[in-house]
Amino acid sequence: MRNLKLLKSLRSSELQGPGSPQCFSVRADTGSLLIASQYCITEYDPRTGQVISEASLTADGFLPEDGSGVVVGLQDLAELESACLATAGGDVVLFNLNTCQLECVGSVDRGLTSMSWSPDEELVILTTGQETIIMMTKDFEPITEVGIHQDDFGEGKFITVGWGKKETQFHGSEGKQAAQRKIQVQPAVSWDDHRPRVTWRGDGQLFAVSAICPQTGARKVRVWNREGVLQATSEPINGLEQALCWKPSGSLIASTQRHPNKHSVVFMEKNGLLHGDFALPLSKDQAKVKELLWNSDSAVLVVWLEDMSCLRSAVQLWTVANYHWYLKQSLEFGPDPQKVPVCVCWDPERPLRLHVVTRSWTSITYDWGWTTERSTGLDATDNASVAVIDGEKILVTTFRQCVVPPPMCSFELQLKSPVNQVTFLCQPEGTNQLAAFTADGQISIYTQVIFCLRSEVEVDGVVVSVVHSSQTGTVALQLEDGRIRKLIWGQQTYLYSCVLATDPWGGGSAFFFLVSLAVKKQQSLLEICAFVSAYFQLASSVSSFAICNDFLLVTTHSHTCRCLQLRLQAALASDGGQNDQNDETLRRVERGSRIVTVVPQDTRVILQMPRGNLETIHHRALVLAQLRKWLDSLKFRDAFECMRKLRINLNFIYDHNPKAFLENIETFIKQLSSINHINLFLTELKEEDTTGSMYPRSESSPVQPQPASKQKKVDVVCDALRSVMESMDPNKFCLSILTAHVKKTVPELEIALQKVHELRENPPKAPGAVSAEEALKYLLFLVNVNDLYDYSLGTYDFDLVLMVAEKSQKDPKEYLPFLNMLKSLEPNYQRYTIDKHLKRYRKALHHLSKCGEEHFPEALQLVKEQKLYSEALRLYSADSAHYKTLSCAYAEHLVEQQQAEQAGLLLWRCGEPARALQAFATSSSWRNAICVAQQIPLPPDQLALLARDLAEKLNEQRRYSEAALLLDQYAKDCEEAILALITGASWEEALRLIYMHNRQDITETNLKPAILEAVNTQTSFLEAQVGTFTRHKTRLAVVREQKEKARLDMLDEDGPDCADAELYSEASSVMTNSKYSHSNSRISSRSSKNRRKAERKKLSLKEGSPMEDRALMFALAEIITTVDKMREEVHNLLKVLVLFQFDKQAEKLQLTYDEALQMMEAAVPEVWPEGLQTSQAPLTGPNSTANSIMASFQQQQRPAASQQGQHNVFL
Repeated sequence: MRNLKLLKSLRSSELQGPGSPQCFSVRADTGSLLIASQYCITEYDPRTGQVISEASLTADGFLPEDGSGVVVGLQDLAELESACLATAGGDVVLFNLNTCQLECVGSVDRGLTSMSWSPDEELVILTTGQETIIMMTKDFEPITEVGIHQDDFGEGKFITVGWGKKETQFHGSEGKQAAQRKIQVQPAVSWDDHRPRVTWRGDGQLFAVSAICPQTGARKVRVWNREGVLQATSEPINGLEQALCWKPSGSLIASTQRHPNKHSVVFMEKNGLLHGDFALPLSKDQAKVKELLWNSDSAVLVVWLEDMSCLRSAVQLWTVANYHWYLKQSLEFGPDPQKVPVCVCWDPERPLRLHVVTRSWTSITYDWGWTTERSTGLDATDNASVAVIDGEKILVTTFRQCVVPPPMCSFELQLKSPVNQVTFLCQPEGTNQLAAFTADGQISIYTQVIFCLRSEVEVDGVVVSVVHSSQTGTVALQLEDGRIRKLIWGQQTYLYSCVLATDPWGGGSAFFFLVSLAVKKQQSLLEICAFVSAYFQLASSVSSFAICNDFLLVTTHSHTCRCLQLRLQAALASDGGQNDQNDETLRRVERGSRIVTVVPQDTRVILQMPRGNLETIHHRALVLAQLRKWLDSLKFRDAFECMRKLRINLNFIYDHNPKAFLENIETFIKQLSSINHINLFLTELKEEDTTGSMYPRSESSPVQPQPASKQKKVDVVCDALRSVMESMDPNKFCLSILTAHVKKTVPELEIALQKVHELRENPPKAPGAVSAEEALKYLLFLVNVNDLYDYSLGTYDFDLVLMVAEKSQKDPKEYLPFLNMLKSLEPNYQRYTIDKHLKRYRKALHHLSKCGEEHFPEALQLVKEQKLYSEALRLYSADSAHYKTLSCAYAEHLVEQQQAEQAGLLLWRCGEPARALQAFATSSSWRNAICVAQQIPLPPDQLALLARDLAEKLNEQRRYSEAALLLDQYAKDCEEAILALITGASWEEALRLIYMHNRQDITETNLKPAILEAVNTQTSFLEAQVGTFTRHKTRLAVVREQKEKARLDMLDEDGPDCADAELYSEASSVMTNSKYSHSNSRISSRSSKNRRKAERKKLSLKEGSPMEDRALMFALAEIITTVDKMREEVHNLLKVLVLFQFDKQAEKLQLTYDEALQMMEAAVPEVWPEGLQTSQAPLTGPNSTANSIMASFQQQQRPAASQQGQHNVFL
């Protein structure tokens, strides 16, 4: 539904050569024109009006001096920097564009009738006066010469197997005689010049020749391949004319045919068969078609017409869509013979640039652009009209009312002359009015409702642009000569005046005024992008665009439709949906889709597919913007209907502005009115905030305040809606109230069932009220029938249970015996049975505890099965026998759970000291065990035995001091107590017991040997730690040196501006030449404990491992921490060494420990450089890497050794 808009027209009349132009060509590299006449060849630049080069064709005898010579062909050869021309006399001449020299490269005695070069300029076809074809290379070496007229069909001759014969085909009402009738071909028309026409396919593999058949006198088309072999011959076509042009895309060959009642353009396939046509808007014998010309992208077909009665000429531009041909532009040239075109040619580089040269040497260059003429209203009164030019008709489609696929339309406007331009009024409330400019210079204005003609104004000149200002009410017309005329829209009259193009107009130059209007009108892609590119970073692959309200919509060649806000910050913040799958600005569309229009104040976007059909989409950005407007203005019904139709999550109604929704719930209910709609809204409620996930807000939109309540969103909305509906009309909104109860995060099914029961007991008398049966049936739709049955059973209301069961699919034989059995039970036991059936064991235990003494064993069994010990103890008094029984059972359970100490406390409390003592002894709780033993009381020998058993267990647990206390005080065995203290390195406490019990013999036999052994052990351990520390530190330096070298090598390869250089820090593991993989994607799904374990596994000390440097730093930190923790132990050992005069051993240990501390303290800055010590907090966040997080973690783990001074262990 696009039109061709004339963007620029350049007319140049400075060139005045001898004779009249006969052929011309366009230089692709410079854009200058090569024009050949019967006297000379000229290279002319129409932009500057200067002659670049010129050479006489008569001086060297290539053409006669009397002007009777004819140039039959002219071609620019870019590779040779020359122009090749052929004369009717038979000469082929090269014109050097640099030296302006002419060179005859060949001559044909029989004369030449045409010359045509292949698109790749490798071959040239010459047709001679003897009806032959000469094929030559670009070096003018002959390849072959064949006759134009061949008796054979060609290599592509059809194969007939019999059943496809014409005699056997159905001929309709014409009968069998049609099979015998032969086609009568009339000779060519009188004005035919009888010259062959040659045209190449776009890929240069085939060419077609149209020539007069000697036998019939009519034209026939033959197709030849690149080797000069005939491929096919066209079928006899009566009235076929001289025009011939092969579509560059290679599908069709265009020609013209004159019928008894019409004149049409016909298309042939490469096999010579006809394939479609369209009629020209001409009467019989009104005009002749001189030439047909396809543009370079096969989108536009030029038909060059010449009136038969006068010298008037016209150039028509035709396009096709949906198999319908549209006349988009009609350029008419007056009756002046000097203004008649003699040469017409498309530009080889720019598909929509056309060059015309008149008989008076005037050159005209037309530049067209594709545009969609749409109404530009911003309110709902605009019909979203689109106007399509089709010759003398304007096809108008109003997309607000309906979507009519082309070539059909809502209605047609018939004019008296072909339409060249159309535009809509920009004034508010008048955007449905349009103005049309026709080829005869008339402007027609049509009103809004019935589109009747209001006025016509004649314009003197060729109009190349029409725009309108809504502020001044002026239509601006730009003429091809540079003048600007303005037309003021009035109520009754129209003021028509002329102003200079350079005069200030409306506060600025005319150029700026026109450009700004063009942007406002969206006249062309080039003009709008000149404005938009200053504010938006649009892709270069934009294929179409439209502006609607606050949005710019564009389609791209990557098959997407972008909807950008017309605000600089919002546009720059958009990343094109690359990082967010819920990006509302981006939508995939069908390949080749283009925007036709956007319906104002609506969500519809009309797209046209490459094949011509239309599709309506609702772009998510437009939909959400419209929904936000409706919700802000509290138009809940409009928003709900739109969201329901376009499948937008209904949670957006609340999430957009929770505070406003909760404050206007009554308005929401009144607008929706429908119970089904309210129920639909309730059933779609979710805890998810759709404005943060599915439909994120733009950065420029304000953040709506969230309610301060700590309740969940679903519960808040359900409670608010239910409260308002109950206050408005509980009978009318009964089903919605039930839905609000059921939809809560913890469904209130019992309350819902109770409301149903109330409806059954007290049926409402209001008309249209919901009955209990309807309410229950609706509940069964929302909730699983088995769940609802269980909930009803849990109410202990058998009438309600029966009501639910009757509406379900349950078999009465299943539930009636069970219900009858329950009715026969005592109330508490009945409820216990129901709760146990529903697996509500706590309630069941509560009811069973009220059933009497005879049911206590059953309660005890329930407690043991379901482990309800704590609940059971609360139900019985502490002095009862049942409490003691439950406590003993609980203690047995705790012992099984390896919680013997708690079991002992429970048994001690309930008066079972013997069992409590056993539990405490099992758990090594020796203090409680001694207390219970003395409470029993135990005899002294049994108490001593108990103390020895407990001390043995404590020794096994390395609790030597506690074991020594038991042995000394309760077992009365001081020697064992002293040995336990010596084993635990409690030297001072051991000395105390030795002197207290006067056992100095133990000093020599046990204490001193143990001290010396401890010295040797500590010294050996420190030496091993120092050796390991030194080895790890040396290896760390080597690893860091290797990584730094690898990083520098990478910088040398990629240059100083390598984007990844900053990723390779000296502590990074990226650049290691390791065979181990860095990634472990499975870790993300593990628990935190397993993740920590996996991280530790990464820290391998094996040489060449991915994170060896991290592992080394971690190991060094562990060594420093271990050595630092030895301070107290070494201090105590040194004191007893000095006491017993082991000075040498003490000095050695002191020195070894001191050297270890100093060495490690000095190594701290080397192991942890300054760069790793800048931050004490873990470095996390979206921009952090695994290595940076590990470095931060290691920094936290570094011990405090670097911050503490050297301490003397004696002091």
